[in-house]
Amino acid sequence: MDRLLRSFLSQFIRRGSLTVTTANGSKFTVGGGTGNPIAVRFVTSDAERKILINPELGLGEAYMNGEFLVERGNIADVLAILLDQPELLPHWAKPWWHLRYLVRHIRQFNARARSRRNVAHHYDLDARLYSLFLDADKQYSCAYFETPDATLDDAQLAKKRHVSAKLLVRPGQRVLDIGSGWGGLGLYLAEIAGADVTGVTLSTEQLQIANTRAAEKGLTHRARFLLQDYRDIPGPFDRIVSVGMFEHVGARFYETYFQRCAELLSDDGVMLLHSIGRSQGPDSTNPWIAKYIFPGGYIPSLSEVLPAIENAGLLVCDIEILRLHYAETLKAWRERFMARREEAVQLYDERFALMWEFYLAASEMTFRKQGMMNFQIQLTKHQGVVPMTRDYIAHEEARLRALEGGAKPKLRLAGE
Repeated sequence: MDRLLRSFLSQFIRRGSLTVTTANGSKFTVGGGTGNPIAVRFVTSDAERKILINPELGLGEAYMNGEFLVERGNIADVLAILLDQPELLPHWAKPWWHLRYLVRHIRQFNARARSRRNVAHHYDLDARLYSLFLDADKQYSCAYFETPDATLDDAQLAKKRHVSAKLLVRPGQRVLDIGSGWGGLGLYLAEIAGADVTGVTLSTEQLQIANTRAAEKGLTHRARFLLQDYRDIPGPFDRIVSVGMFEHVGARFYETYFQRCAELLSDDGVMLLHSIGRSQGPDSTNPWIAKYIFPGGYIPSLSEVLPAIENAGLLVCDIEILRLHYAETLKAWRERFMARREEAVQLYDERFALMWEFYLAASEMTFRKQGMMNFQIQLTKHQGVVPMTRDYIAHEEARLRALEGGAKPKLRLAGE
């Protein structure tokens, strides 16, 4: 087993410096010797076997089960090396990829009942968990770092401002927020932009918190949140926004998604879709993420999304690619989570904390080292609905920033 492990890892790891101690106690170093030296140790032969057979699934499972330990550095450092190799996957893992790709539409068959179960798996966890690492407004999606020294709270506020600016929201307009989360974006559009907001979510935990927040702010007359599938909501709406929800639709339902959005959007309306995306074409979902974090989830490529938009009769007015913004967001989440990790253990257990640590680190390094990004697509039904140049975005952001001055609450630390 030791010889096989060394041979396979030596073939795959060409960059960095990774020292491996096997379950039998033998030690070897792989990589080109660059960067900080990182050291790991296998506790069991079973963990070695699983990683050799199916590394994309086996590594995460071995780490969360305490069978794969990081002795120098941390799991983010290990993943930074593994995800920075010339080949995206070890050659012995490629048959698993081909199999997953063949059945990906089955795994992503997110009909109504299955969508609710998938959402509950992740978003109906104890709300205190998310308070450990999110910003005060509980924005669980890519932030927008206008400056390198922006705090997480500043960057999440900038994201809401940036989204609102592209929507060109005006007081009294009807806005649909698909996948409204804990209500932060919808409440911003109601409070700052003066919109009449309807948010839909499939998470009972998020729904309760969002409506409670609307009541606390005295905004229930302008912001309401419903436990409802986007496919069942009646329209029309002047504006439609969706941030961080499209990753749960599944490629098989892209046509349905955009057809329904086209039906709900008024003739002079504007829609903005904000989603994680792939720069390297269609793929399959990482098996560890699919099993433990986001069942039914799939990160789309633009080549999969744009045909569905065209078939729905919608016009693409603007596409913006946010590259390292999510890497910086995830770094902030990971650091905040690690600072309060013991509280996560108390909420759940050590295995859960290891799982969440691996999830945040793997996600961050995927954005840093591989072809993940975020895209924002602005859509309308007709030409001339939005200005001809992009100058209006900066003007709108300045206008909204001025409005925030009188309404922005004092920021709190996450969990307060």
